[in-house]
Amino acid sequence: METNPCNNHVNGGSSIPSKVSRKTKPDDTIVSIKGVGIGRSEIVIIAGPCAVESRDQLFRTARSVRAAGANILRGGAFKPRSSPYSFQGMGEEGLKLLDQVRKETGLPIVTEVMDTRQMEMVASYADMIQIGSRNMQNYPLLKEAGMCSKPVLLKRGMMATIDEFLLAAEYILNHGNDQIILCERGIRTFETSTRNTLDLSAVPVLKRMSHLPVIVDPSHGTGVRWLVPSMAKAAVAVGADGLIMEVHFNPEEALCDGYQSLSPDEFDLLMADLKKIAQAVGREILVSKAAAF
Repeated sequence: METNPCNNHVNGGSSIPSKVSRKTKPDDTIVSIKGVGIGRSEIVIIAGPCAVESRDQLFRTARSVRAAGANILRGGAFKPRSSPYSFQGMGEEGLKLLDQVRKETGLPIVTEVMDTRQMEMVASYADMIQIGSRNMQNYPLLKEAGMCSKPVLLKRGMMATIDEFLLAAEYILNHGNDQIILCERGIRTFETSTRNTLDLSAVPVLKRMSHLPVIVDPSHGTGVRWLVPSMAKAAVAVGADGLIMEVHFNPEEALCDGYQSLSPDEFDLLMADLKKIAQAVGREILVSKAAAF
């Protein structure tokens, strides 16, 4: 008999009901970031540079994604890098720049926290905190996020199963924070043609198993700029509640992940295509109020 993976437990076999499970909460959770609701019928677009590199770089990129209709600005002040010699981010100075660009553009900001010791500082600047793939099973950090009052963008670990992903979210929920957005960002497989293998089947599975909203990161999911538009459109088609994408005003000179970052012109074209795909599946791209600034 064929088994249905959607019937699996997401609580480690425990008899205690899972807080992330749709059986516990049948209705969709809507996560609000400064008035931007993720989990409704409208698809939310999060865009911006991988890392904050300078004031000019951040402001030019932020203005371009706002004009194209992005709803939330992403930008890393602290960056987990495979090599200790790679650019690690600007730290608190980067957070201060994000605060300044939010005031100019009106865009809420999401930025990554890497360490429990950073949580209070990052949360004081960010409208939403991000826990990246490498920290998905950093349980002390997940507990801190659960005690934080800010929404949490939780990325799937690069080698995590869906059950493991949901159990990571359970840590956050179990410590009092139900404002969680799940992000599929690709998993590591034997395939070498792309940086990761973007698991788009995870989107409908997660939405069936859990009440939490689900977004997709086609930038990290592929690691290849020319693949980002195709995978972004596919993510909308399979039911994602939003997208998070890397955009840089000059990708060739980016200090971090320029090879997977869209230029402003590429992002602008993609936004036009995404509106068509969303309409085809009975949804729409959320129009950012900040775009009217």
